[in-house]
Amino acid sequence: MRRARLFGLPEIRWAATAMVLFLFGLTAQWLGAPVWLWWALYLSCYVTGGWEPGLAGLRALREKTLEVDLLMVVAAIGAAAIGQVLDGALLIVIFATSGALEALATARTEDSLRGLLDSAPETAIRPTAEGGEQTVRAADLAVGDVILVRPGDRIAADGSVVAGASEVDQATITGESMPMDKAVGDEVFAGTLNGTGALRIRVDRRAEDSVVARIAALVEEAGRTKAKTQLFVEKVEQRYSVGMVVVTPAVFIVPLLFGADLRSALLRAMTFMIVASPCAVVLATMPPLLAAIANAGRHGVLVKSAVVMEQFGATTRVAFDKTGTLTRGTPELADIRPLPDSPFTDEQVLRLAAAAEHPSEHPLAGAVVRAARERYLRLPIADEFSARPGRGVSALVDGHFVQVGSPTALLGSIDPPVPDVAAVVDELRRIGRTAVVVLCEHRPVAVLGITDRLRPEAAATVAAVTELTGTAPVLLTGDNSATATRLAGQVAITDVHAELLPDDKVTVVRRLETDGACLTVVGDGINDAPALAAAHVGIAMGGAGSGLTLQTADAVVVRDDLTTVPAVIALARRARRTVIANLAIATTFITVLVVWDLLGHLPLPLGVAGHEGSTVIVGLNGLRLLTGHVWDQAARGTHLR
Repeated sequence: MRRARLFGLPEIRWAATAMVLFLFGLTAQWLGAPVWLWWALYLSCYVTGGWEPGLAGLRALREKTLEVDLLMVVAAIGAAAIGQVLDGALLIVIFATSGALEALATARTEDSLRGLLDSAPETAIRPTAEGGEQTVRAADLAVGDVILVRPGDRIAADGSVVAGASEVDQATITGESMPMDKAVGDEVFAGTLNGTGALRIRVDRRAEDSVVARIAALVEEAGRTKAKTQLFVEKVEQRYSVGMVVVTPAVFIVPLLFGADLRSALLRAMTFMIVASPCAVVLATMPPLLAAIANAGRHGVLVKSAVVMEQFGATTRVAFDKTGTLTRGTPELADIRPLPDSPFTDEQVLRLAAAAEHPSEHPLAGAVVRAARERYLRLPIADEFSARPGRGVSALVDGHFVQVGSPTALLGSIDPPVPDVAAVVDELRRIGRTAVVVLCEHRPVAVLGITDRLRPEAAATVAAVTELTGTAPVLLTGDNSATATRLAGQVAITDVHAELLPDDKVTVVRRLETDGACLTVVGDGINDAPALAAAHVGIAMGGAGSGLTLQTADAVVVRDDLTTVPAVIALARRARRTVIANLAIATTFITVLVVWDLLGHLPLPLGVAGHEGSTVIVGLNGLRLLTGHVWDQAARGTHLR
């Protein structure tokens, strides 16, 4: 449905029609069809693709602003007037396609914001005074209302737990890699996913003030306030446009004042308009950037526009999210710590714990079971399984009563306390692990340390980005400081910003940009979307990326390979160098031809040949970036700086 709406945009329909008519006209001309046929096709291309930029240009002219779009339409008409209808049709197609892409990007952003707000449920269950339940709209909840959230449901409002216990997956909001145990007094957020327990939650914020609503507002604001980024050639649009408007009539009128005949004066003016037309300049910019986009796309990076590719090349610093970006976003068993008086070995502890956890749906239970399977351990059947939200699980395994769960919940009832357990738990937490205690017959026998799995290519990526930009990357995460610092040490990042909510990430991004950094941010979760929108360039990890993040980002790593991030930055720098070289070539050709036409007599065929020749040269030079060799160079090193 959304795709149908997007491709129903009038700008896209007109651009597509103009492109088809242009290709039909080109084919008819190449096959030797009657002149009237391919002229009719080209002129139809003029009408379908040129009426909208022409009308926009006239409206801008009414506001005393001269846009190059209007001049391109005039130049295209002028080209047709002296028989060069193909040149004009090509210009029309280029500008119609550009407008269609801009309209498409705007529509996709609007859809993204709607999708984000839809992540919070539209209804909630509110207990009544008589002991019943009432389904109400989440938007109608008032501060102080109490709602019931059943296992597996999404939470409908920001609030505090007043009854019950459960684990809540709030990675989309805070970026925390592990589900968080929630009990009475703990804060929860709208749009997060409740686990295995039932919760009663007092509403602390109305729907329009919730964290998820603030994320949507931040994304919209960032897209609205971020300075409009333009291609290099567009930055001189006004001056170039005014120059052409002033000089073209002069080229026509001055020869008449000195006695030239009308036809030769008109021909000179039309020749000037053709040779001064920035067609070669436009192609000097677009083919290298589009070729780089196509090359990156073949290697798993979707870059959404030529403007983004140009911005990539200007990157001076990179900021990484943690969960789902530098890490896989899935829990992994990292430590098995049997206590000194435990009768079990590491494998025996893991076998007991995995058997007890096997029936559980908790993500941490999945990590323990996966670890046992990776060691090819045979798991016995667990009898009398019981799961208590926020506490853990218990079961009979091989005749032993085994409990696995939260240290706070399970150790509080042990008398006398076991000091060794507290020491191990504290040690694991200091190094960023989530501690899980294993009890056998009500006595602790081991502590398990669970962590998020680091991507194997993360350290190499950070090193490559540091070498490429000359500046160490930044880590932005909503996870706790201990976990963030430990992971940053593994990948050699020293600038760590932890325990950040989405608006905090935006604050850090804007501070870095204020300090002069051209910042590229890499993330994957809904909580990263505002930072991606606020950065000069936002990159989303496609494998685990949320819908909003993928839409908000300027580029998407489709294959989830972090090493493509420095590679695409290096490729973009190569593209920028090619653009600069092409602009030099195009400017030289235009200058020579214009001076020749103004000071001498430039034959029209020679002017067209020079104009088209420069267009072909810069086009072919840009298309060199399509080769796999260029990507291989970018992926192997950072020498393309």
